[in-house]
Amino acid sequence: MTGPGTPLRVGLVGYGLAGSVFHAPLITTTPGMVLDTVVTSRAERRAAARAALGDRIRFAARPEELWERAGALDLVVIASPNRTHVPIATAALRAGLPVVVDKPMAGTAAEARALGVLAEERGLVLSVFHNRRWDNDFLTLRGLLADGALGEVRRFESRFERWRPEPKGGWRESGDPADLGGLLYDLGSHLVDQALTLFGPAVRVYAEADVRRPGAEADDDTFLALTHAGGVRSHLYMNAAAAQLGPRFRVLGSRAGYVKYGLDPQEADLRAGRLPGGGGPWGAEPESLRGRLGSGESPATGGGAPVPTLPGDYPAYYAAVAAAVRGEGPVPVTAGQAAAALDVLEAAGRSARDGVTVEIDR
Repeated sequence: MTGPGTPLRVGLVGYGLAGSVFHAPLITTTPGMVLDTVVTSRAERRAAARAALGDRIRFAARPEELWERAGALDLVVIASPNRTHVPIATAALRAGLPVVVDKPMAGTAAEARALGVLAEERGLVLSVFHNRRWDNDFLTLRGLLADGALGEVRRFESRFERWRPEPKGGWRESGDPADLGGLLYDLGSHLVDQALTLFGPAVRVYAEADVRRPGAEADDDTFLALTHAGGVRSHLYMNAAAAQLGPRFRVLGSRAGYVKYGLDPQEADLRAGRLPGGGGPWGAEPESLRGRLGSGESPATGGGAPVPTLPGDYPAYYAAVAAAVRGEGPVPVTAGQAAAALDVLEAAGRSARDGVTVEIDR
Protein backbone atom coordinates (compact mmCIF):
# COMPACT_ATOMS: atom_id res chain seq x y z
CA MET A 1 0.00 0.00 0.00
CA THR A 2 1.27 3.47 -0.85
CA GLY A 3 1.81 5.96 1.93
CA PRO A 4 -0.34 9.00 2.75
CA GLY A 5 -0.31 11.51 -0.08
CA THR A 6 1.02 8.98 -2.60
CA PRO A 7 -1.38 8.16 -5.45
CA LEU A 8 -2.95 4.72 -5.54
CA ARG A 9 -1.52 2.73 -8.45
CA VAL A 10 -4.22 1.05 -10.53
CA GLY A 11 -4.10 -1.86 -12.94
CA LEU A 12 -6.93 -1.94 -15.48
CA VAL A 13 -7.87 -5.28 -17.04
CA GLY A 14 -9.50 -4.69 -20.41
CA TYR A 15 -9.58 -1.71 -22.74
CA GLY A 16 -12.79 -2.23 -24.70
CA LEU A 17 -15.89 -0.08 -24.25
CA ALA A 18 -16.00 -0.27 -20.45
CA GLY A 19 -12.26 0.15 -19.95
CA SER A 20 -11.65 2.94 -22.44
CA VAL A 21 -14.86 4.97 -22.13
CA PHE A 22 -15.68 4.64 -18.43
CA HIS A 23 -12.91 3.32 -16.21
CA ALA A 24 -9.72 4.81 -17.65
CA PRO A 25 -11.07 8.39 -17.87
CA LEU A 26 -12.59 8.27 -14.38
CA ILE A 27 -9.48 6.72 -12.82
CA THR A 28 -7.12 9.24 -14.41
CA THR A 29 -9.23 12.20 -13.26
CA THR A 30 -9.69 10.98 -9.67
CA PRO A 31 -7.41 12.79 -7.20
CA GLY A 32 -5.14 10.32 -5.44
CA MET A 33 -5.24 7.71 -8.23
CA VAL A 34 -2.92 6.99 -11.13
CA LEU A 35 -3.49 4.47 -13.90
CA ASP A 36 -0.31 2.39 -13.92
CA THR A 37 -0.99 -0.59 -16.22
CA VAL A 38 -3.53 -1.54 -18.88
CA VAL A 39 -3.98 -5.24 -19.61
CA THR A 40 -4.74 -5.88 -23.28
CA SER A 41 -3.01 -7.99 -25.90
CA ARG A 42 -4.59 -6.23 -28.87
CA ALA A 43 -2.29 -3.85 -30.73
CA GLU A 44 -5.04 -1.44 -31.76
CA ARG A 45 -6.24 -1.09 -28.18
CA ARG A 46 -2.71 -0.49 -26.94
CA ALA A 47 -2.33 2.24 -29.53
CA ALA A 48 -5.63 3.81 -28.45
CA ALA A 49 -4.63 3.65 -24.79
CA ARG A 50 -1.26 5.22 -25.47
CA ALA A 51 -2.88 8.03 -27.45
CA ALA A 52 -5.37 8.71 -24.65
CA LEU A 53 -3.17 8.09 -21.62
CA GLY A 54 0.34 9.00 -22.72
CA ASP A 55 3.61 7.17 -23.12
CA ARG A 56 4.03 6.50 -19.39
CA ILE A 57 1.30 3.89 -19.32
CA ARG A 58 2.48 0.30 -18.90
CA PHE A 59 0.97 -2.62 -20.75
CA ALA A 60 0.50 -6.27 -19.90
CA ALA A 61 -0.79 -9.02 -22.15
CA ARG A 62 -2.34 -11.13 -19.39
CA PRO A 63 -3.84 -10.40 -15.95
CA GLU A 64 -1.30 -12.82 -14.43
CA GLU A 65 1.39 -10.23 -15.11
CA LEU A 66 -0.31 -7.98 -12.54
CA TRP A 67 -0.20 -10.67 -9.86
CA GLU A 68 3.54 -11.08 -10.51
CA ARG A 69 4.06 -7.45 -9.47
CA ALA A 70 1.20 -7.14 -7.00
CA GLY A 71 3.40 -5.22 -4.57
CA ALA A 72 3.67 -2.38 -7.08
CA LEU A 73 -0.12 -1.94 -7.34
CA ASP A 74 -2.86 -0.82 -4.97
CA LEU A 75 -6.02 -1.65 -6.91
CA VAL A 76 -7.15 -3.79 -9.85
CA VAL A 77 -10.13 -2.79 -11.98
CA ILE A 78 -11.76 -5.56 -14.04
CA ALA A 79 -13.38 -4.30 -17.24
CA SER A 80 -12.98 -7.46 -19.28
CA PRO A 81 -15.84 -9.56 -20.77
CA ASN A 82 -18.48 -10.70 -18.28
CA ARG A 83 -17.50 -14.38 -18.31
CA THR A 84 -14.02 -13.47 -17.00
CA HIS A 85 -15.10 -11.35 -14.01
CA VAL A 86 -15.19 -14.10 -11.39
CA PRO A 87 -11.90 -15.88 -12.21
CA ILE A 88 -9.94 -12.63 -12.58
CA ALA A 89 -11.41 -11.10 -9.42
CA THR A 90 -10.65 -14.29 -7.51
CA ALA A 91 -7.03 -14.28 -8.70
CA ALA A 92 -6.60 -10.58 -7.84
CA LEU A 93 -7.95 -11.03 -4.32
CA ARG A 94 -5.71 -14.06 -3.78
CA ALA A 95 -2.78 -11.94 -4.91
CA GLY A 96 -3.65 -9.48 -2.12
CA LEU A 97 -5.09 -6.70 -4.29
CA PRO A 98 -8.28 -4.68 -3.73
CA VAL A 99 -10.69 -5.03 -6.65
CA VAL A 100 -13.32 -3.10 -8.59
CA VAL A 101 -15.42 -5.30 -10.91
CA ASP A 102 -17.59 -3.92 -13.68
CA LYS A 103 -21.21 -4.99 -13.60
CA PRO A 104 -22.52 -7.65 -13.67
CA MET A 105 -20.14 -8.84 -10.98
CA ALA A 106 -20.86 -12.50 -11.73
CA GLY A 107 -23.31 -14.80 -13.41
CA THR A 108 -24.89 -15.93 -10.14
CA ALA A 109 -25.53 -14.49 -6.72
CA ALA A 110 -23.67 -17.43 -5.17
CA GLU A 111 -20.51 -16.52 -7.09
CA ALA A 112 -20.83 -12.88 -6.02
CA ARG A 113 -21.25 -13.82 -2.38
CA ALA A 114 -18.26 -16.19 -2.56
CA LEU A 115 -16.13 -13.31 -3.87
CA GLY A 116 -17.40 -11.16 -1.00
CA VAL A 117 -16.39 -13.81 1.52
CA LEU A 118 -12.92 -14.10 -0.02
CA ALA A 119 -12.42 -10.32 0.11
CA GLU A 120 -13.55 -10.21 3.72
CA GLU A 121 -11.22 -13.06 4.67
CA ARG A 122 -8.31 -11.23 3.03
CA GLY A 123 -9.28 -7.85 4.48
CA LEU A 124 -9.52 -6.34 1.00
CA VAL A 125 -11.85 -3.85 -0.65
CA LEU A 126 -14.18 -5.36 -3.26
CA SER A 127 -16.62 -3.11 -5.07
CA VAL A 128 -18.86 -3.30 -8.14
CA PHE A 129 -19.08 -0.51 -10.71
CA HIS A 130 -22.76 0.38 -10.61
CA ASN A 131 -22.13 3.91 -11.86
CA ARG A 132 -25.81 4.54 -12.57
CA ARG A 133 -26.33 5.26 -8.87
CA TRP A 134 -24.64 8.57 -9.74
CA ASP A 135 -26.84 9.42 -12.74
CA ASN A 136 -28.37 12.89 -12.63
CA ASP A 137 -31.96 11.62 -12.81
CA PHE A 138 -31.40 9.00 -10.12
CA LEU A 139 -29.84 11.54 -7.73
CA THR A 140 -32.75 13.90 -8.41
CA LEU A 141 -35.31 11.20 -7.71
CA ARG A 142 -33.55 10.20 -4.49
CA GLY A 143 -33.78 13.82 -3.38
CA LEU A 144 -37.50 13.98 -4.14
CA LEU A 145 -38.08 10.76 -2.21
CA ALA A 146 -36.07 12.00 0.75
CA ASP A 147 -38.13 15.21 0.80
CA GLY A 148 -41.42 13.28 0.67
CA ALA A 149 -42.47 15.15 -2.47
CA LEU A 150 -44.26 12.12 -3.94
CA GLY A 151 -45.83 10.87 -0.72
CA GLU A 152 -46.00 7.07 -0.46
CA VAL A 153 -44.53 5.61 -3.64
CA ARG A 154 -46.68 2.89 -5.14
CA ARG A 155 -45.22 2.26 -8.60
CA PHE A 156 -41.78 2.83 -10.10
CA GLU A 157 -41.25 2.61 -13.86
CA SER A 158 -37.71 2.72 -15.19
CA ARG A 159 -36.49 2.32 -18.77
CA PHE A 160 -33.30 1.94 -20.76
CA GLU A 161 -34.55 1.92 -24.33
CA ARG A 162 -32.59 2.35 -27.56
CA TRP A 163 -33.21 2.22 -31.29
CA ARG A 164 -30.59 -0.19 -32.59
CA PRO A 165 -32.42 -2.33 -35.14
CA GLU A 166 -29.22 -3.99 -36.36
CA PRO A 167 -27.31 -6.18 -33.85
CA LYS A 168 -23.67 -5.20 -33.37
CA GLY A 169 -22.56 -8.71 -32.49
CA GLY A 170 -19.74 -9.44 -30.05
CA TRP A 171 -19.94 -11.05 -26.63
CA ARG A 172 -22.46 -8.51 -25.29
CA GLU A 173 -25.03 -9.90 -27.73
CA SER A 174 -23.85 -13.50 -27.66
CA GLY A 175 -26.36 -16.28 -27.22
CA ASP A 176 -23.87 -18.42 -25.29
CA PRO A 177 -25.11 -18.42 -21.67
CA ALA A 178 -21.50 -18.39 -20.42
CA ASP A 179 -20.97 -14.97 -22.00
CA LEU A 180 -23.78 -13.39 -19.91
CA GLY A 181 -24.84 -11.46 -22.98
CA GLY A 182 -28.23 -9.86 -23.61
CA LEU A 183 -30.04 -6.95 -22.03
CA LEU A 184 -31.10 -8.70 -18.82
CA TYR A 185 -27.53 -8.83 -17.52
CA ASP A 186 -26.39 -5.66 -19.31
CA LEU A 187 -28.95 -2.90 -18.82
CA GLY A 188 -30.96 -4.98 -16.36
CA SER A 189 -28.04 -4.94 -13.92
CA HIS A 190 -28.38 -1.15 -13.70
CA LEU A 191 -32.16 -1.02 -13.56
CA VAL A 192 -32.43 -3.66 -10.85
CA ASP A 193 -29.65 -2.12 -8.75
CA GLN A 194 -31.36 1.27 -8.90
CA ALA A 195 -34.75 -0.19 -7.95
CA LEU A 196 -33.32 -2.08 -4.98
CA THR A 197 -31.33 0.96 -3.85
CA LEU A 198 -34.45 3.12 -3.90
CA PHE A 199 -37.09 0.74 -2.58
CA GLY A 200 -35.37 -2.13 -0.80
CA PRO A 201 -35.32 -5.89 -1.41
CA ALA A 202 -37.56 -7.63 -3.91
CA VAL A 203 -39.62 -10.63 -2.85
CA ARG A 204 -41.28 -11.53 -6.15
CA VAL A 205 -40.20 -11.32 -9.80
CA TYR A 206 -42.03 -11.75 -13.09
CA ALA A 207 -40.15 -11.32 -16.39
CA GLU A 208 -40.55 -11.47 -20.15
CA ALA A 209 -37.46 -11.78 -22.37
CA ASP A 210 -37.64 -11.79 -26.16
CA VAL A 211 -35.24 -11.81 -29.09
CA ARG A 212 -36.77 -9.38 -31.57
CA ARG A 213 -34.15 -8.32 -34.11
CA PRO A 214 -33.27 -10.49 -37.10
CA GLY A 215 -29.92 -12.15 -36.49
CA ALA A 216 -29.92 -11.41 -32.76
CA GLU A 217 -28.91 -14.22 -30.39
CA ALA A 218 -29.64 -12.84 -26.93
CA ASP A 219 -32.58 -11.06 -25.33
CA ASP A 220 -33.04 -7.55 -26.71
CA ASP A 221 -36.56 -6.71 -25.47
CA THR A 222 -36.98 -7.53 -21.79
CA PHE A 223 -39.40 -6.55 -19.03
CA LEU A 224 -39.25 -7.17 -15.27
CA ALA A 225 -41.96 -6.67 -12.66
CA LEU A 226 -40.66 -6.61 -9.08
CA THR A 227 -42.65 -6.59 -5.88
CA HIS A 228 -40.57 -5.05 -3.11
CA ALA A 229 -40.86 -6.13 0.51
CA GLY A 230 -42.18 -2.66 1.36
CA GLY A 231 -45.01 -2.94 -1.17
CA VAL A 232 -43.67 -0.81 -4.03
CA ARG A 233 -43.97 -2.37 -7.48
CA SER A 234 -41.16 -1.71 -9.96
CA HIS A 235 -41.66 -2.14 -13.70
CA LEU A 236 -38.32 -2.22 -15.50
CA TYR A 237 -38.01 -2.07 -19.29
CA MET A 238 -34.92 -2.64 -21.44
CA ASN A 239 -35.10 -2.62 -25.21
CA ALA A 240 -32.62 -2.33 -28.07
CA ALA A 241 -35.32 -2.04 -30.75
CA ALA A 242 -37.62 0.65 -29.36
CA ALA A 243 -38.77 2.81 -32.27
CA GLN A 244 -40.19 5.33 -29.79
CA LEU A 245 -38.53 5.87 -26.42
CA GLY A 246 -40.56 6.00 -23.22
CA PRO A 247 -39.75 8.07 -20.14
CA ARG A 248 -36.59 7.22 -18.28
CA PHE A 249 -38.53 7.38 -15.00
CA ARG A 250 -42.24 7.45 -14.19
CA VAL A 251 -42.81 7.31 -10.44
CA LEU A 252 -46.31 7.41 -8.96
CA GLY A 253 -46.97 8.27 -5.33
CA SER A 254 -49.91 9.05 -3.09
CA ARG A 255 -49.23 12.79 -3.33
CA ALA A 256 -47.63 13.33 -6.74
CA GLY A 257 -45.89 11.72 -9.66
CA TYR A 258 -42.52 12.40 -11.29
CA VAL A 259 -41.81 11.84 -14.98
CA LYS A 260 -38.36 12.28 -16.52
CA TYR A 261 -37.24 11.79 -20.13
CA GLY A 262 -33.73 11.51 -21.52
CA LEU A 263 -30.53 9.78 -20.41
CA ASP A 264 -27.89 11.20 -18.12
CA PRO A 265 -25.36 12.96 -20.41
CA GLN A 266 -22.22 11.80 -18.62
CA GLU A 267 -21.83 8.70 -20.80
CA ALA A 268 -22.19 10.76 -23.97
CA ASP A 269 -19.55 13.16 -22.67
CA LEU A 270 -17.15 10.31 -21.92
CA ARG A 271 -17.73 8.78 -25.35
CA ALA A 272 -16.94 12.15 -26.91
CA GLY A 273 -13.68 12.39 -24.97
CA ARG A 274 -14.87 15.08 -22.56
CA LEU A 275 -13.53 14.55 -19.04
CA PRO A 276 -14.81 15.62 -15.63
CA GLY A 277 -12.84 18.60 -14.42
CA GLY A 278 -11.54 19.21 -17.94
CA GLY A 279 -12.54 22.86 -17.98
CA GLY A 280 -15.62 22.53 -20.19
CA PRO A 281 -19.19 21.65 -19.29
CA TRP A 282 -19.55 18.17 -17.83
CA GLY A 283 -22.81 16.28 -17.75
CA ALA A 284 -24.77 19.42 -18.59
CA GLU A 285 -28.44 18.75 -19.35
CA PRO A 286 -30.72 21.19 -21.20
CA GLU A 287 -33.62 22.61 -19.23
CA SER A 288 -36.02 21.03 -21.73
CA LEU A 289 -35.16 17.60 -20.27
CA ARG A 290 -36.06 18.50 -16.72
CA GLY A 291 -38.48 16.07 -15.13
CA ARG A 292 -41.92 17.24 -14.08
CA LEU A 293 -43.62 16.79 -10.72
CA GLY A 294 -47.35 17.04 -10.24
CA SER A 295 -50.71 15.34 -9.87
CA GLY A 296 -53.57 15.00 -12.32
CA GLU A 297 -51.68 16.59 -15.23
CA SER A 298 -49.92 15.17 -18.27
CA PRO A 299 -46.22 16.01 -18.56
CA ALA A 300 -46.56 15.46 -22.32
CA THR A 301 -48.67 18.65 -22.52
CA GLY A 302 -46.60 20.64 -20.03
CA GLY A 303 -48.41 19.60 -16.89
CA GLY A 304 -46.66 19.52 -13.55
CA ALA A 305 -43.84 21.68 -12.28
CA PRO A 306 -40.37 21.33 -13.82
CA VAL A 307 -37.80 19.95 -11.38
CA PRO A 308 -34.18 21.10 -11.82
CA THR A 309 -32.05 18.01 -12.40
CA LEU A 310 -29.20 17.57 -9.96
CA PRO A 311 -25.76 17.18 -11.57
CA GLY A 312 -24.68 13.61 -12.21
CA ASP A 313 -21.47 12.55 -10.50
CA TYR A 314 -19.70 9.47 -11.85
CA PRO A 315 -16.39 10.75 -10.40
CA ALA A 316 -17.86 10.25 -6.92
CA TYR A 317 -17.64 6.47 -7.36
CA TYR A 318 -13.86 6.31 -7.74
CA ALA A 319 -13.36 8.99 -5.10
CA ALA A 320 -15.23 6.69 -2.71
CA VAL A 321 -13.18 3.68 -3.86
CA ALA A 322 -9.96 5.57 -3.17
CA ALA A 323 -11.17 6.47 0.32
CA ALA A 324 -12.19 2.87 1.00
CA VAL A 325 -8.83 1.47 -0.12
CA ARG A 326 -7.09 3.95 2.19
CA GLY A 327 -9.36 2.90 5.05
CA GLU A 328 -11.03 6.31 5.15
CA GLY A 329 -14.58 5.45 4.09
CA PRO A 330 -17.09 2.70 3.30
CA VAL A 331 -17.01 0.58 0.16
CA PRO A 332 -19.32 1.99 -2.53
CA VAL A 333 -21.52 -0.78 -3.95
CA THR A 334 -20.64 -3.91 -1.98
CA ALA A 335 -20.53 -7.53 -3.11
CA GLY A 336 -23.62 -8.16 -1.00
CA GLN A 337 -25.55 -5.46 -2.82
CA ALA A 338 -24.44 -6.82 -6.19
CA ALA A 339 -25.49 -10.32 -5.10
CA ALA A 340 -28.98 -9.04 -4.19
CA ALA A 341 -29.35 -7.67 -7.72
CA LEU A 342 -28.15 -10.99 -9.14
CA ASP A 343 -30.79 -12.80 -7.07
CA VAL A 344 -33.35 -10.77 -9.02
CA LEU A 345 -31.66 -11.32 -12.40
CA GLU A 346 -31.50 -15.09 -11.81
CA ALA A 347 -35.16 -15.14 -10.78
CA ALA A 348 -36.03 -13.09 -13.87
CA GLY A 349 -34.25 -15.58 -16.09
CA ARG A 350 -36.25 -18.45 -14.59
CA SER A 351 -39.49 -16.50 -14.84
CA ALA A 352 -38.99 -15.62 -18.51
CA ARG A 353 -37.98 -19.17 -19.37
CA ASP A 354 -40.80 -20.94 -17.53
CA GLY A 355 -43.54 -18.31 -17.72
CA VAL A 356 -43.99 -18.15 -13.96
CA THR A 357 -43.67 -15.68 -11.12
CA VAL A 358 -40.63 -16.46 -8.92
CA GLU A 359 -40.43 -15.88 -5.19
CA ILE A 360 -37.11 -14.71 -3.77
CA ASP A 361 -36.09 -16.16 -0.42
CA ARG A 362 -35.04 -13.55 2.14
